[in-house]
Amino acid sequence: MELTNINVIRQLFERHGFSFTKSLGQNFLINPAVCPKIAEMGGAKPGVCVLEIGTGVGVLTKELATRCEKVIAVEIDTTLKPILEETLAEFDNVEIVFADVMETDLAALLAEKAPGMEVVVCANLPYYITSPVIMRVLESRLPVSAMTVMVQKEAADRICAKPGTRDCGAISCAVSYYSEPKLLFKVGRGSFMPSPNVDSAVVSIVFDDEKRGGVGREALRSVVRAAFSMRRKTLLNNLSAFFKTDKAVLKDMLEKLGFSPDVRGESLSPEDFLRLSSELEGLRAV
Repeated sequence: MELTNINVIRQLFERHGFSFTKSLGQNFLINPAVCPKIAEMGGAKPGVCVLEIGTGVGVLTKELATRCEKVIAVEIDTTLKPILEETLAEFDNVEIVFADVMETDLAALLAEKAPGMEVVVCANLPYYITSPVIMRVLESRLPVSAMTVMVQKEAADRICAKPGTRDCGAISCAVSYYSEPKLLFKVGRGSFMPSPNVDSAVVSIVFDDEKRGGVGREALRSVVRAAFSMRRKTLLNNLSAFFKTDKAVLKDMLEKLGFSPDVRGESLSPEDFLRLSSELEGLRAV
């Protein structure tokens, strides 16, 4: 079954009475060149288990299943169940869990269904849930070596943004702290059904095990969130408002670390945020 053929997809939808759920941001891939590239570049290979987040009609799922040992897919839309039973009928190495990924214990899921296996994550993420899903994977202690995601181009630029650039934000700092992000390739809006109003891009996130095992993760997350809570304000003002701490005390702390009182969050590197979070922890413990 050619799942990137619009006529095939429409017949499939008619056969099962499927209609798009707008609140889920569903845009299904119809460009036959995209999913094979994601599967290849995402690390799907023999001996590897792929955790797929969001199956759609199974276009990417099929490409993953033909290459890897096992696919565990988490899909929120239960109305896709009869469609996936048809489109993935030939594969005995695919298991679909119908659940909300944000409410799923992914560590327990992988421990049960892929014990001892190398795991990579692949996903075509709707815009509204891009950052939450990525942060959930980043901050979980999952046995995951890499994550390959297709997101809106704007989100991809933010994920891969360097410190000091306009696109740098909380998600940029978090991703670069835990991993090495890289933009792999762009995907035009015409590659989807229905066609969105913006282009997309595929991003690779290769995890750094030493960083992921570091201490003070909660403190770091709080500092990053505080630094970007109001983008037009200085780091000093944001930290003071977020942590309810006297500006004079924070100003002294920033100067001690070598930062100007006028510095903004987007100018700091992941290492800077780590130093800042450690200093803040000590300050708040006094």
